[in-house]
Amino acid sequence: MSEVPELLDRLLRAPAPSGYEEPASAVWREAASFAELETDRIGSSIARVGEARPLVAIVGHIDEIGLAITHVDEKGFAYFAPIGGWDPQILVGQRVEIQGRDGPVPGVIGRRPIHLLKEDQRSKAVELAGLHIDVGAADRDQALGLIGIGDPVVIAAEPVPLAAERLVSRSMDNRLGAYVALEVARRSHERSGLAGSVAGVAAAQEEIGLNGAKTSAYALEPDIAVVVDVTHATDAPGVDEKETGSHALGSGPVLARGSTLSPRVFELLAATAEREGIEHTVEASGRWTRTDADAYQISRAGIATGLVSIPLRYMHSPVETVDLRDVEAVIELLVAFATSVDADVDLSR
Repeated sequence: MSEVPELLDRLLRAPAPSGYEEPASAVWREAASFAELETDRIGSSIARVGEARPLVAIVGHIDEIGLAITHVDEKGFAYFAPIGGWDPQILVGQRVEIQGRDGPVPGVIGRRPIHLLKEDQRSKAVELAGLHIDVGAADRDQALGLIGIGDPVVIAAEPVPLAAERLVSRSMDNRLGAYVALEVARRSHERSGLAGSVAGVAAAQEEIGLNGAKTSAYALEPDIAVVVDVTHATDAPGVDEKETGSHALGSGPVLARGSTLSPRVFELLAATAEREGIEHTVEASGRWTRTDADAYQISRAGIATGLVSIPLRYMHSPVETVDLRDVEAVIELLVAFATSVDADVDLSR
């Protein structure tokens, strides 16, 4: 098992669902002390090094999926709505952490036990409306002394190293991208001879509408943007390579080609990977990528945008699993890319 980078570990542990990114953003901004730091009212952060053009933005969203408390009943049980996309089956029996006014409050997600379900109910899929959070309170007043309506909730699932340099945690989607963005900016800063400039972007609210990408792209106006996100690892049971391509854990960066992405940026990324000897795969998209790249590429008069993804198992679950070698390979690729783009590069389409 390899050692988890300290910054990545701290980012993964921070409870920060969409719209409530402050804990993760505080970690990211503290680590960005080497750069010129900017923030916006949406909650996104930009760490820029260098002043010249071209400006290359490396973008990862810092939010994660979560829950929000919507109601507390007279017995003290709390009900919730999703922040981002959840499979309700995953939530059954999970331990959670509610971000209460006085600090984190532990709880568990419960439902009616199988023993009390009628026969026809046992075969039905779980729905969010049939779940509740139990914080151990005796009644509504006691519960509301701990938590409040609108409080954000995350699954209690901190990082655990696995065999073969792999790591499991909640919030890999997409603290990985935010971590990569800052590391690329830092390593580019440490390299001598940076011709242009590099900005690492930790975008907020991706899971609920690409909102931070829209505002950060408009404010920063980079010449090139490379969005870093996760994609489905295809070596897990039940994943069909005919639908998603072949991107196993340990196969390196996944370079995206698609109608909304810049062909030239893809070519430059692929050429950089070949030049640096970085193993990689390619995935295709048709109408959209469902990532922050969709917002960046249409900002202002258009931004030449690429997408590099990290293979991930069990996306949108408490046990998202990544190969740390893939994370490092993405960083190496993007540092080499960002520090080698010519000022006169032709990005026209």
